[in-house]
Amino acid sequence: MPHSPGTGRSCSPKDPSMPDSREAAQDSRQDASLRATQENLGSSSLTDGHTLAKESPGHVLDLSSPEKAKDAQPNSAEEALWTTRADGRVRLRIEPSCPQQPPYTVHQMFSQALEKYGDLRALGFKRQGSWEHISYSQYYLLARKAAKGFLKLGLEPAHSVAILGFNSPEWFFSAVGTVFAGGIVTGIYTTSTPEACQYIAYDCRANVVVVDSQKQLEKILKIWKNLPHLKAVVTYGEPPPERMANVHTMEEFMELGDQVPEADLDTVINAQQPNQCCVLVYTSGTTGSPKGVMLSQDNITWTARYGSQAGDIQPAEVQQEVVVSYLPLSHIAAQIYDLWTGLQWGAQVCFAEPDALKGSLVDTLREVQPTSHMGVPRVWEKIMERIQQVAAQSGFIRRKMLLWAMSVTLEQNLPCLDSDLKPFTARLADYLVLAKVRQALGLAKCQKSFYGAAPMTADTQHFFLSLNIRLYSGYGLSETSGPHFMSSPRNYRLYSSGKVVPGCRAKLVNQDAEGTGEVCLWGRTVFMGYLNMEEKTREAIDADGWLHTGDVGRLDADGFLYITGRLKELIITAGGENVPPVPIEEAVKTELPIVSCAMLIGDQRKFLSMLLTLKCTVDPDTSDPTDNLTEQAVEFCQRVGSKASTVSDIVGKKDQAVYQAIEEGIQRVNRNAAARPYHIQKWAILQRDFSISGGELGPTMKLKRLTVLEKYKDIIDSFYQEQKM
Repeated sequence: MPHSPGTGRSCSPKDPSMPDSREAAQDSRQDASLRATQENLGSSSLTDGHTLAKESPGHVLDLSSPEKAKDAQPNSAEEALWTTRADGRVRLRIEPSCPQQPPYTVHQMFSQALEKYGDLRALGFKRQGSWEHISYSQYYLLARKAAKGFLKLGLEPAHSVAILGFNSPEWFFSAVGTVFAGGIVTGIYTTSTPEACQYIAYDCRANVVVVDSQKQLEKILKIWKNLPHLKAVVTYGEPPPERMANVHTMEEFMELGDQVPEADLDTVINAQQPNQCCVLVYTSGTTGSPKGVMLSQDNITWTARYGSQAGDIQPAEVQQEVVVSYLPLSHIAAQIYDLWTGLQWGAQVCFAEPDALKGSLVDTLREVQPTSHMGVPRVWEKIMERIQQVAAQSGFIRRKMLLWAMSVTLEQNLPCLDSDLKPFTARLADYLVLAKVRQALGLAKCQKSFYGAAPMTADTQHFFLSLNIRLYSGYGLSETSGPHFMSSPRNYRLYSSGKVVPGCRAKLVNQDAEGTGEVCLWGRTVFMGYLNMEEKTREAIDADGWLHTGDVGRLDADGFLYITGRLKELIITAGGENVPPVPIEEAVKTELPIVSCAMLIGDQRKFLSMLLTLKCTVDPDTSDPTDNLTEQAVEFCQRVGSKASTVSDIVGKKDQAVYQAIEEGIQRVNRNAAARPYHIQKWAILQRDFSISGGELGPTMKLKRLTVLEKYKDIIDSFYQEQKM
């Protein structure tokens, strides 16, 4: 075992809210309950009227408790902490000093959920304009049917089922069914090109690909000849226009499973080990080829429990959490939050429409009224911009009331974050104004609002604090199964990523004089290794088993983590100055509310320069940026004496008023810089905002710096060529 670091260590006692064992009487009650549930199961709209089979659920309890799972633990003396083989096994990072749940599998986790939450709503989805729901008992049966279907199609151990579709019940029960069948769930981003799909499907040895539309099916048909392991495709959502060999509709696929005996599936399930791979998450490939992050069953079941507990997610016995699923499930944040945590605590997961990020998300939030909600920073920024746009179009009195209420509330929340005692004016502002805003956003019942996957500006955090919405940050990677640090209502500090999840460890290495260093992590969250990439795995996991994140941060005296940048993003100027770009970029965006994206440049250069994009509206059909400025951007222009309403007005005509205002804002940022080498000396406004389709942003809206450097090379070179003249 590695040495114990002095910082960031946290242990927690056993969770008293979780039962320790399953007695025979409870087993019997579960069998009776399940049989009654099965007898009452009607037809599911998911299978187009196909009635769910009345399978006997007695097998559900095999190895269902953590105590029984002890017998299935690997021989730790024989296994290393990492592997790059899909069929490999690893030694789990179990420490006697931190009592935690014994390792158990996804099926065992579902079995426990079934006993406690069988009759509760598990999945909500909209069909023909009305909401329908699937209970946990139905969910379990659908997952078993999918598992048998995959076995019938020839899913082999340690091979994958790749899922290429928007969030849906089919995504969920296909994923769980894959694990039940001994396969590996591999999500592919719906925005992926056929070439990107081919890379992942080939690398993960996908035996089956599940797609949600004709568009996605066509991608797979185009590359099938290059996928030697692919045996079949399953479609849902949109049926194929014609029958094709080895292409099945979801209904046909589920019926195929009826040909596989229950006992055969039970044999596969009961042979599973907590230390085997069950999920592959591919990094978005902002640098080099995507890496397949191998997550074990223990990674999933442990993080679903303890990572979510650290975020104050409640078990359904206390309060059934309601969440809206809309972020890509191919990303670990959404998958662990929506899918696996939902199973752990009996949450009700409601699926948004596929056009959620084009504008329909708020409609879904209003209908569903979630108790917990998560968004990447760009989603929260879009909500903020929408509120600002509506406010700008409101009448004078309504706008003044909103600004007054937000000002009073922010003034109260900034210095008194932990105080429940609000002065009369703050309570009045909330009652008269802010409660109505939260209601309009669909967040009236939301007790926990989370963000992660990228940094968030102080400006955005302040905006939501002024609405009495705290945004709780989580910090982790695909390589840590999601959260390794978490904020929550009980554990919050503005701008921080919270404290280390109980039972996990963290330390900083190569710290500078200010105590900032590379964040390194240890615990049950840490992944098995990168599939087929031994060199990359050795780079990530050191000889003592610590995961080196590549992120730079600091820990305060109370153990709160503050991420300040990435090692690879660190700009080292020609003069040898180390410049973290993120704080400077955020300072510019805060100083200049017209700026959408800011990217600092200067690696191996004589001085710093910056590329800027302006806030513009988005095409509702394509999500691509338009030429039209947002209301907030137009307001900025008017304030500085410009009549511009489009990006072209400003960039094409070199609008003097706007350019002068931006220059003044950058000079203000420079005046606050730590030293002269941190000054931005040149900048340019680009004609189009960064976007996924433009290639500048990854699927989770992260800035792809290398792509930007290459795409705008001529503009960047001109900064430094002019300097030489």
